[in-house]
Amino acid sequence: MTKTLQLITLAFVLLLSACSSLPDSGKNGSNQLVAPAGDTIPFRLTDANNMSIRALLNDRDTVDLMFHTAAGSITLTKTATARLTSVDFTERDTVSSWGGSNESRSSRENKLRIGKSAWTKLPIWENDNSGPETDGKFGPHLFADQVILFDFDRQHLIVYDSLPVIDPAYQRAEADFEDDFIFLSGQLQLGDTALSNRFLLHSGYGGTLLLDDVFVQEHELSTALEIISTSILKDSYGNELKTQKAILPGFQMGALKFSELPVGFFEGAIGRQKMSVLGGGLLKRFNIILDLRQKAVYLKPNSLTDRAFPVE
Repeated sequence: MTKTLQLITLAFVLLLSACSSLPDSGKNGSNQLVAPAGDTIPFRLTDANNMSIRALLNDRDTVDLMFHTAAGSITLTKTATARLTSVDFTERDTVSSWGGSNESRSSRENKLRIGKSAWTKLPIWENDNSGPETDGKFGPHLFADQVILFDFDRQHLIVYDSLPVIDPAYQRAEADFEDDFIFLSGQLQLGDTALSNRFLLHSGYGGTLLLDDVFVQEHELSTALEIISTSILKDSYGNELKTQKAILPGFQMGALKFSELPVGFFEGAIGRQKMSVLGGGLLKRFNIILDLRQKAVYLKPNSLTDRAFPVE
């Protein structure tokens, strides 16, 4: 039976339209073996600023999955599924993404193991793209009601049952939790002008900031900022949209300040990009605690905080 699904992840690029959770996505699995307190899971920070984590599917297939902070489901790329032997795709669904409707194969009743944690009865969807060097993606939904510490200095995450005693250097960020999405508040600095907005926490997007269309239009940022390049981004199903890159004089979240950073926005697409995005190019510059139980986010500067931003 064909179902209309609303996808909430966009591979390694962005979330471009208002989305909702995938129906019957399994959340954290009906038979989850809860992650042990203090379970340490290594990740590899790729050149695209994505977190790649080694996982085992159905006790047979080894895959590298991107931890996507805006994902509420598990997906695998077509390239990956072509070599896998344990995933049985038995259904086809119509999936809506920002580029239009696409058909996607889906598989039910899968097992997944990451570190010491394991889940069963998980659905998996197939799409075209994920972060470079990864076979697919998963999100914080697997660790519902737990606490995740992302340590970019040591390139590992730690899963706790509840918030441990933390370093006083961590600052609680102004954050909103909406379904599977986490938003942080920030300010763009343009000379003496500070423009406030909220940003979707989106580790699947490898850039720094991606600005929503209405915000760009209201503040005339396409003319206020220096445009340095134009490129093409693709969603999980290969749909394309042209994006412009500009240099932002400053950006601030709480006490954290950054200067001369590249930001992106879309060319001639008013109303398509409904959310501003905070991507891996910024996220890697502080260690992060996501308290999914208490709905809180804590940030601490790390060894990457003061590095100059690459301009390409």
